Amino acid sequence: MTTSPADSPDRAAGRVRRRALVAGSVGNLIEWYEFGVYGFFATIIAANFFTPDGGSELEGLVKTYASFGIAFFFRPVGAAVFGRVGDRIGRRPTLILVLLLMTGATTLIGALPTYDTLGAAAPWLLTLLRILQGLSAGGEFGGAVSIMTEFAPRGRRGLYGAWQSFTVALGLLAGAGAAGLSATVMSEESLGDWGWRVPFLLTLPIGLVALWLRLRLEETPAFRAAAGREATAAAGGEATTAPDPVAPPTGPERVATPREVAGAVVLGAARIMGWAAAGYTFLVVMPSYLQATVHATFQQALVATVVANAGFALAILPAGLLSDRIGRRPVMLAGAVLVVVLAFPLLHVVQEPDGSAFRQGVAVFVAGVVVGLMAGPGPAMLAEMFPTRVRYTGLGLAYALSNAVFSGCAGLIITEVVKRTGEVDIPAYYTAVTCAVSVLALLTPRARDRHGAPRGRARAADGNQRQEETPCG
Repeated sequence: MTTSPADSPDRAAGRVRRRALVAGSVGNLIEWYEFGVYGFFATIIAANFFTPDGGSELEGLVKTYASFGIAFFFRPVGAAVFGRVGDRIGRRPTLILVLLLMTGATTLIGALPTYDTLGAAAPWLLTLLRILQGLSAGGEFGGAVSIMTEFAPRGRRGLYGAWQSFTVALGLLAGAGAAGLSATVMSEESLGDWGWRVPFLLTLPIGLVALWLRLRLEETPAFRAAAGREATAAAGGEATTAPDPVAPPTGPERVATPREVAGAVVLGAARIMGWAAAGYTFLVVMPSYLQATVHATFQQALVATVVANAGFALAILPAGLLSDRIGRRPVMLAGAVLVVVLAFPLLHVVQEPDGSAFRQGVAVFVAGVVVGLMAGPGPAMLAEMFPTRVRYTGLGLAYALSNAVFSGCAGLIITEVVKRTGEVDIPAYYTAVTCAVSVLALLTPRARDRHGAPRGRARAADGNQRQEETPCG
């Protein structure tokens, strides 16, 4: 069989886009797999590294989450450093470097001696490896989302960007699966002694596969076009805006001022604040919270988290696709408002000591779904807030800043406040307040903010394509 000449470029472009989607998202899967494993094994890590001579469970969790949170505050540093590199030399080489750093740090956690073996240096080395992970994670998001959205076909940027969030769910589910399998096949003593290391060490073969995928990745058309315009202008020629054959630019970009970029970063961070806080609270912190405050077993807490992550995963791609039809902000607003309304009722259902397992399962599933409504359109919304030459840095910083404060500190804030006050509804207060702030930020318009749906279904695809190079300001 032969293909017509007109079909060949389309098929080639399709292969390039699929490869970019997989290579862009695989690093994010590794990142969140590790974060999930760390969160699910938080009580075991606390016993091995932070409370070797005993102490209260909450005290150990506070120290463990402090190490967890410190790493998040290095995310903005990673976003700024790697983002600058990615905006200057390209998305592909930067993402390869980030992946190597991420895989190496996570694997070393699995091989790290505990406090009993190494003494007081053990928790400090663990924290250092978490810092390296924070740096790599800060550089991962901006590059991955840039890759996926810049390769996205006309009118599908929301769906393509949603794959970044979908791999968050896959990573957390994989982490939960690895933790659950380890807890099932090992005795409690073996799990606490050495079994917790196995899921961390599994990162190495996964990382090698991810490296192979990224080595085959091409540079994005949008970056090549922007770099070509700069090179032409620097040589004294007239900058061209000729369309790229894979993802054509929609017109000339003006240079965004530092003030405009900074304003977009702050607004972007506020818009995803609720996503960051509710996501970590419902999907990562919940197992330790249930064990420490509701006295659930490890297996019960893990099942609840798996169900919540399943709801999260099922909602993400439909939410991204819907945002391609009606706009990013309406879908994200729906998710943020639902968290504000449902946070307390859902938590109270989970807290019932003799409550129906079915009702509790529905509650945590719904919690995951509403977070998915924010996570689906979120990456595309951030990408559309920045022009090509600052996109990696800008969207990476917005995401990293929001996550540093409202994700990385979620476990620390919740466990510390519960410990001091005895108030078990703290997770509901935390998620409701942060989502309320996100609602206000999403309702705040900005110049040339085109996240709303275009008028008329016939104009939907074209309207989304016009967002390709929406500049700041």
